[in-house]
Amino acid sequence: MEILIKNGYVYDPMNNIKGDVMDIAIKDGKIVEPSEIDLQRAKVIDAKGKVVMPGGIDIHAHVAGPKVNSGRIMMLNDHYRSFMKLVPGRRRSGTGKYTPSTYITGYRYARMGWTTVIEPASPPLKTRHTHEELNDIPIVDKACLILMDSNRIILNYLDNKDYEGCKEFILWLLEAVKGYGVKLVDPGTAVLWSWGRGYGLDVDDPVEPYSLTPRDIVEGLCRVNLELGLPHPLHVHCNKLGIPGNCETTLKTMDAVSRLSSDKVILHITHVQFNAYLGGNWYDLGTGSEKIAKYVNTHKHVSLDMGQIDFGTATTMTADAPFEYALFHMARWKWLGTDVEAEAAAGIVPYKYRRRNFVNALQWCIGLEIALLVEDPWRVMITTDHPNGAPFTRYPKIMTLLMSKRFREEVMKKLNRRALRKAILPSIDREYDLYEIAVMTRAAPAKLLGLERTKGHLGIGADADVAIYDINPKELDPSRDYEKYLKAFKRAEYTIKSGEIVVMKGEVVNEVYGKTFYVKAKTKLEEEIYGEVEKFFREWYTVELQNYIIAEHELRNPQPIYVGGA
Repeated sequence: MEILIKNGYVYDPMNNIKGDVMDIAIKDGKIVEPSEIDLQRAKVIDAKGKVVMPGGIDIHAHVAGPKVNSGRIMMLNDHYRSFMKLVPGRRRSGTGKYTPSTYITGYRYARMGWTTVIEPASPPLKTRHTHEELNDIPIVDKACLILMDSNRIILNYLDNKDYEGCKEFILWLLEAVKGYGVKLVDPGTAVLWSWGRGYGLDVDDPVEPYSLTPRDIVEGLCRVNLELGLPHPLHVHCNKLGIPGNCETTLKTMDAVSRLSSDKVILHITHVQFNAYLGGNWYDLGTGSEKIAKYVNTHKHVSLDMGQIDFGTATTMTADAPFEYALFHMARWKWLGTDVEAEAAAGIVPYKYRRRNFVNALQWCIGLEIALLVEDPWRVMITTDHPNGAPFTRYPKIMTLLMSKRFREEVMKKLNRRALRKAILPSIDREYDLYEIAVMTRAAPAKLLGLERTKGHLGIGADADVAIYDINPKELDPSRDYEKYLKAFKRAEYTIKSGEIVVMKGEVVNEVYGKTFYVKAKTKLEEEIYGEVEKFFREWYTVELQNYIIAEHELRNPQPIYVGGA
C-alpha cells in the first residue's frame, strides 16, 4: 500500500520537527520521499488540522507470559465487565480490562496510536510461554526482557568474578530464549525468598549463600551489559519497592554504576514512582520526587519510567515475591505466588487504589511530580507498570495530566487532603507540550531500546508506524481544552502499522502482525559455552537443555538484533 498523509502538524523529535505542516509518504512499509509516491495509486489521507506523530512505544508493560495469564485467571469478573466482539475479517474477540487477553491487547494499543510494546520480565525457563502469547498479540511489534537478578548460574559467575564467563552465558541465554535485554527485579531477593526471607533487602545487604550484595549484582551486570553492547541499558526494578523510605535505596542503586559512564544512559530505573518514598512507615509517608529528579537532572547515565498509578482496580504482579506477600496482608483479598527453579520468584495480588486513601493519593502525586520535575523528557517515559499501577489504556489520561495543570487541579479536588499537604504536585506549574509528549512516548523509548534507526521517528527509511490524532494545536490549548486532548488520545483518527492502515476513526479495521525483536550474536558462540551450560543444567535444573532453547521458527516474524560476541 502507498499512502500520502497531507498537511498534518508533524511532531517528530528525532528530526527536530515541532509541529511543522508537512506531508508524510509511505511505500512498502517504510517512510519515503513524497516524490516516490504514485498519486494515481496511493491512498491520500487529509490530515489538515490534525497531529501526526510516530507510533507510540511502551517500554514497560506486562502483557504476556505465565504471570500475566495467572492474573487473568485471578480476575474472572474482569472478563465479564470488558470485552471486544468478533468482527469477521477485521478483528478477533477478547476480554479483560485490567489484564486483557492477547488479541485485544494489540487492538487497544493500536486504537491509542501505539505500535510497539516491551514485555519487561520473563523468567528464561518460562519464556516459551511468553513468546506464545506475544505471537498472539496483533498489530504491535514486541520484545521481552529476561529476568537475571537471581539466576543461580549468573550469580555463580559474579561471585567468582568471572565476568568473561558471565558475558558468554548471558549472550547465549538471550539467543537461546530469544530475549532482548537484561532485567533485574529486586536483585538477589528471589534467592533469599526461597528460604522464606528477602522482604526489604537493601543494596548493601548480603545475598546468601553468595558473597554478593544487590549493589554487586547491579554493578556487575551493568558492566556486562555495556561490554556486550546490548541494545538496551540494564533495566532495573530497584530493591525495597513499595516500602516507605525506599527513595534512598533508589538513589544508591543509580549511583552504584555512575563510575561506568558519565555521558550516556547505561541504567534504566523502571516504574520509579514505586521506589520514590520518604518516611519510616506508611503513616508518615513522604514524596522523594525532588531527590530523584535532582539526581537525574545532574547525572546523564540514568533514565526513568513513571509507574504512574490511577484510581480503581489493578492487578499487581511482580517478580518481587516477598513484597507481593506483604501486600496480600495489607489488601486482604487474594494472592498467588510461584517460584521458577534456579531463576526467579513472583507474586500476584489484585488491589484497588482509592482517591481518599492517604497512601494511594500520594502515590498518584509522586509519579506526576517526577515526570514534571525531571528536566529532560528524553530520560523519563510514561508507563503504569501495566497492570500494576493501572492498565495501559490510561496513557491518554496521563499524557493529558502532564499537559494540563488545570486537569491536575480538577483531579486533586477529590483527593485525600493530608496527601496533598505532603505532595509537591500542587505547587508545580510546568505543562508538557505536544513535542515533549512525542519525545517521552515515541522518540525517547525508541532511542533507549536501540531501535532509533527505524522506530520512533518519521524520517526517510523509518518503519511506517504512524499515529494521527484529531487535535488542532493552533486552535486547542491543552491546558484549557484538556477534555478534547484526552478524547483524541484515547482513540486515534488513524493508526498505520508498517504501512497498513489498522485503525480509522478510533476503530480497528485491519489485523496485521508485527515483528518480535531478540538479541543474536554476530559470531558463532564457542563450543565451550555449551559444555559449561550443560554442566550447570545437570546441577541446577529438572529440564533438559534441548527443551529450554527456543527456535527462531517458534516466533512470529522474528527480527534478530545482532551484537558483538563475548
